[in-house]
Amino acid sequence: MKKLLFITLAIALVACKEAPKDYATFSGTIINKNSDSLMVRSRTYTKTIKVNEDGTFSDTLKVEAGVYNLFDGVESTYLFLKDDVDINLTLDAKEFDETITFTGKGSETSTYLAKKALIQEKGLTPDLLDLDEEAFKAKVAGVHQSFTELFESTKNLDSTVAAKEKESFSKMQEGLLNMYKQQKAMASQYDDLVGKPSPTFVNYENYKGGTTSLSDLKGKYVYIDVWATWCGPCKREIPFLKEVEAKYHGKNIEFVSISVDEGRGFKGDTPEAKKAASKEGWKKMIAERDMGGIQLLSDKAWQSDFVQGYKIMGIPRFILIDPEGNVVDANAPRPSSPKLIELFEELKI
Repeated sequence: MKKLLFITLAIALVACKEAPKDYATFSGTIINKNSDSLMVRSRTYTKTIKVNEDGTFSDTLKVEAGVYNLFDGVESTYLFLKDDVDINLTLDAKEFDETITFTGKGSETSTYLAKKALIQEKGLTPDLLDLDEEAFKAKVAGVHQSFTELFESTKNLDSTVAAKEKESFSKMQEGLLNMYKQQKAMASQYDDLVGKPSPTFVNYENYKGGTTSLSDLKGKYVYIDVWATWCGPCKREIPFLKEVEAKYHGKNIEFVSISVDEGRGFKGDTPEAKKAASKEGWKKMIAERDMGGIQLLSDKAWQSDFVQGYKIMGIPRFILIDPEGNVVDANAPRPSSPKLIELFEELKI
């Protein structure tokens, strides 16, 4: 009789066990949200998730197992989704990478990806390119070690992701060194612009109203930041740029930021609607980040005469022009680089 009762209970427990879901559940809370929606996307999949007024959201996603990009309208991160995961996200959008937390069933791989992104942001900074080759190699080796320690300490990492991570680690240092050498070689291509009249911009829309041309700034040095709201490395330079602006406030120099936003990352049924949304996003970011200097919007984004004249293929890009309108440096140091202040001191700005 006892044996029969045991078998009956065992069958009941098996019957009550919840079957695996054939979809992923994704929910969470966002503080200081950047928009009223989130976009989960890959090359073959896109889904928009509504974010409520209080920053909460919840949805189900029919996805193939893999890594997906999560975009909040301004910044992005990565998460791992597959059937039957139930992931919860908490995030303060003002401190995006620093505050991302994933919890819940199957969240371990997403947590790993978020921690790895933070190591990368703090370790692989733009000023690495200012180092000599041996110092560059040493810094990259340190980041590689941090990645390895994170990888080895992470439990329940998806096996497919783990295999790809191992492969990328094996190629990381060599790949970054090749990039370093390419960047150093590319820098020399701008030498022919030095000392010559700068390519110009005319009547670019000014965030504060009206328009501004390069000729309006003649008589002062002009330090130009070419950027876009969707560009992560561009946004990481903003706090450093604000510090440099404050240090040289009242000096013989103007700080100009030129956005090449053209609609990327913004929603709209037509190119015109996307461009309009992009302009509003540009204004919003300037206000939210309290960006100083002269904030301008390029007339033709990447196709503008100014951008083409400086052979700009990637951003951020920084340019220094002298008071006569001639090029001092067509690929100037970034605000995060100590070499920028050294250059300003050398010029006695």
